[in-house]
Amino acid sequence: MRTTELTGVVAEHINAINAFDLEAVMATFAKDAYVNDNRREFVGKDAVRRWVEREMVGDSVTIDVREVLDHHGDIVVRGAYDGTFDKTSLPDEIVLSNYFSVRDGEIVSLVVIFNQNPGY
Repeated sequence: MRTTELTGVVAEHINAINAFDLEAVMATFAKDAYVNDNRREFVGKDAVRRWVEREMVGDSVTIDVREVLDHHGDIVVRGAYDGTFDKTSLPDEIVLSNYFSVRDGEIVSLVVIFNQNPGY
């Protein structure tokens, strides 16, 4: 993986999330996109819209980008998440990895994972 700049539709997506702009977020996704967040899968734009509306815009989520990597054309964005969601049992700083696959200028898949150090 190589470090890169946040550009294109992924930058548009992060900016729209931080602006709580549901329509702008949805404009970044392909019609048949899927999202996997916290081991839950949302398939198709209607399901993704419900997730964005409820859990991103609804919980006033913001992402403070810490690192952007390119891995064979897929983009990994590591960012500190904040918002009004339930933070019980979570660390003070919640850094999640977002794995974006982009085709023809649209996000076709997004996987959000709370990675942990393997300890070895």
